[in-house]
Amino acid sequence: MAVYEHRYQAYEGALTSNWRRFLVLPRYSWQVLARSRLFLILMMASLICPLVYTILIYLHHNANALAAFGISPDQVLPIDADFFRVFVGVQTLLALLVSVLVGPTLVSPDLVNNALPLYLCRPLTRSEYLLGKMVVLMALLSGITWVPGVLLFLFQAFLGGGEWLLGEGQKGWLAVAIFLSSMAWILVLTLLALALSAWLRWRSIASGAFFALFIVPFPFGMVIFEMFQNRIGFGINLTMALDAIRHGLFGTTSEIPVSLTLGEGALVWAGYCLVALWLLSRRVRAYEVIAS
Repeated sequence: MAVYEHRYQAYEGALTSNWRRFLVLPRYSWQVLARSRLFLILMMASLICPLVYTILIYLHHNANALAAFGISPDQVLPIDADFFRVFVGVQTLLALLVSVLVGPTLVSPDLVNNALPLYLCRPLTRSEYLLGKMVVLMALLSGITWVPGVLLFLFQAFLGGGEWLLGEGQKGWLAVAIFLSSMAWILVLTLLALALSAWLRWRSIASGAFFALFIVPFPFGMVIFEMFQNRIGFGINLTMALDAIRHGLFGTTSEIPVSLTLGEGALVWAGYCLVALWLLSRRVRAYEVIAS
């Protein structure tokens, strides 16, 4: 058909409902991530710990399998709060690595290429734009942390039966602890990754700053504590705060000699989340206004 014979025709297909329009953003982001070999390697590595834990739970309830490996029942790890707490700790470390890889690429390309006006001129608000970007990371990190954790809990509850689930101590709260401690990590990782991606347009700098937030405050706080015997330096230590939240939820004791309480950890965590939200609100807008 000749060019002059083309006529404009309005789109007559089905329209996406308003509440689902923000899901367009994660759909295309996941397609881009699927082409990254490093991302696929990290996601495959995140399956190792759940596989090992599944085997440990199975061996714990199979005397014949233990005998075949020459292991006595006393040598098998007890399946208790520490068992699941360590699992969450390992998986959240992998979640941090995935956040460092994925996070810096979420918002900065849109700012560098001045694409935000194109997004926000559609029926898409700033909140929906941020929600769509958050879903990218939150869905991935959920698949690494609390989803396999809860599945392991259900597997143990199935093999252990009501005696383990409803017996002494009533282990049902462990599923809640797995979910809440994982979500604490997921939410703060997602918000910080988006904030750094919005303010630091270079991926290497954003990744370095992301790591620094979890590494630098710990020695800084310990130095202040040793010099002045004051715990105020721990108020910026996000790693210690998340560790305190995890131990508080599982009812276990932290290995760190000087640690935060559950309430203190929750305050530090909330502070980081609020600062990240404020940074995002200042940066994610259709046009950047520069005062003269």
